[in-house]
Formats: sequence, C-alpha cells, structure tokens
Amino acid sequence: MSDLSELYQELILDHQKNPRNFGQLEGANHHAEGFNALCGDKISLDLKTDASGVIEDLKFKGSGCAISKASASMMTAALKGKKIDEAEILFHQFHDLVTGKSAPESGEVLGKLKVFAGVRDYPARVKCASLAWHTLEAALHDDQKVVSSDEGDD
Repeated sequence: MSDLSELYQELILDHQKNPRNFGQLEGANHHAEGFNALCGDKISLDLKTDASGVIEDLKFKGSGCAISKASASMMTAALKGKKIDEAEILFHQFHDLVTGKSAPESGEVLGKLKVFAGVRDYPARVKCASLAWHTLEAALHDDQKVVSSDEGDD
C-alpha cells in the first residue's frame, strides 16, 4: 500500500470516528442542508461569518458514510479563519481534485485534503466526498438545500 493510501485510510477513519466541529452552531448567519440521494448521506451545515467575510466558526451535523463524514470534518477544520473567497477557491480545488480535473500534486492550498484524491477512482464516492463542499457553497450563497442525484460527476 502506498504512503498516500495509508494516510488516506488513517485520516478518513480518524475524522469519521472523531469528527471535528460536529454539532449545531449557535449564532450562525449561514445555513444549508445537503442530501445525497444516491446513498442517503445527509448534512446540515452552520456557518458564522463576520462583517469582513471571515468564517469565524462552522459546524456540521448529519449522517453518512465514512468518506462523507470525514470530508465534512476536514472541510470545517480547513475553513475556520478563512475568508469567503478563500473558501470558494478551496471548494473549486477540492472539486477538481476529486473529479479528476486536476492532479493530486496541484493545488498546494489543499494540504491534508489531498488525501481525497483517490476518490476519483470510485465515481460513486465523489458525491460522498463533495456533499459537504456543495452544502458549503449553498450556505455561502444563502441557498437552503442541496440535493445530489445520481446524475453528473458530483
């Protein structure tokens, strides 16, 4: 097993068993719900941003597979303290990574999130990994709900 595969398994299992930023966020000023119709993953995401567009805090609740929960956990950890435009950049880089539009080595901004590069080899899991990110986009744009179907690449 490659070092990246081992790291992937360790990080996914750690974040699945001990999700960071799990729960409801009091005082949130952005919220969205996400649902993956293909496998039943559900996420509720709360964000609190300040007047200058910095994500002060964010939390998620929900149920789903290990990949979905780990992705949400790692996403929330990566985004705390970032500006909304930085979050948008991370969303696009993560999306390109898991859909195979960019190489795992590209997008240095992703850091530990690069472990999700292997998801591209399992098309059904792309939606699991990207659900939290699409829910983030919905929350930032004040859409209330994201429903991912079995069509498309995510």
